[in-house]
Amino acid sequence: MSVYEYEVKTIRGEKKTLAEYAGQVLLIVNTATKCGFAPQFRSLQQLHDKYGPQGFAVLGFPCSQFANQEMEDNQAIEQACELNFGVSFPLFARIDVKGPGAHPLFNYLSDNARGVLGSKSVKWNFTKFLVNREGHVVKRFAPNETPDKIVSDLERLLAEPKPAQV
Repeated sequence: MSVYEYEVKTIRGEKKTLAEYAGQVLLIVNTATKCGFAPQFRSLQQLHDKYGPQGFAVLGFPCSQFANQEMEDNQAIEQACELNFGVSFPLFARIDVKGPGAHPLFNYLSDNARGVLGSKSVKWNFTKFLVNREGHVVKRFAPNETPDKIVSDLERLLAEPKPAQV
């Protein structure tokens, strides 16, 4: 199984699978526009811009499970990300990332990249999952680990040969 098999909704409500990202290195992040970590949006956008031409994408999944730090309306989320942080990387519809209502994508990510002390559950906004070109999770980064801390792992994955078929 890989991330490419999961169906998601875009921030504008369109259903699609992540298969369109096959062969790319991905950084999947649960986001929240009113979180203290929200300034990371700018750094995430910088990574997306710098490494995008090499086959990299940041995918943002808004979530309000942690201190209710995300807006209810997907359109408002998209506007806040664009206007306040300059986000143009793909954003998806607001979801749950833990508990019984967790989106299956985040169950997969959490099962395959454990957190501190082997914890499975996402603990806060801006938990980041690095995914290789085959669609497999290779590393999890805590919310306080800024995007610049991901660069060496990201560059290593980008340097690996592209798979013949994903």
